[in-house]
Amino acid sequence: MEKQKQESKDWYNVQKSEFLVFKPKGGTVGTVPTVYLYGTELKRTSQFKYLGHWVTEDLSEGVDIERERRSMANFYTCSLWVRHSASTLNTLRVQYNNAFRMLMGLPRYCSASGMLTEARTDGFHAILRKRAASLMRRVCASPNSLLRVVASRLDGPFQYHWLKLHVR
Repeated sequence: MEKQKQESKDWYNVQKSEFLVFKPKGGTVGTVPTVYLYGTELKRTSQFKYLGHWVTEDLSEGVDIERERRSMANFYTCSLWVRHSASTLNTLRVQYNNAFRMLMGLPRYCSASGMLTEARTDGFHAILRKRAASLMRRVCASPNSLLRVVASRLDGPFQYHWLKLHVR
């Protein structure tokens, strides 16, 4: 039994462990008790990075979109963006278009839709829709029964977000 306790202690690094409390939409969190792991008090955080995606206490994607805007990497986690402001997303769209112009050697004020059409390249919103559709297909086809339940809920947030992206 003692060996089992020691092995379970090796699973978690208390120096690297933190905890996050999600805030209710439009609300605040009351008193939060101290959280301990193996007798060590854990630090409370307001955001953390999980599989390349920033999770925040208010579940907004502003931090993750800003990270993506700064890196302009590959929209790796964009299919997870659900709660964000239009201005945050618009800032990323403008940067995407400007970066494309620069790569193509085009003037700053040329038409974004024209340059993307001529280059036969997806625009910003098409990329977001395709990434969301890809995630939807993978979740629906998953052998994981919990994921299939989430995908089958027509009144759930997953379906609502997907429809919002594809029906305008």
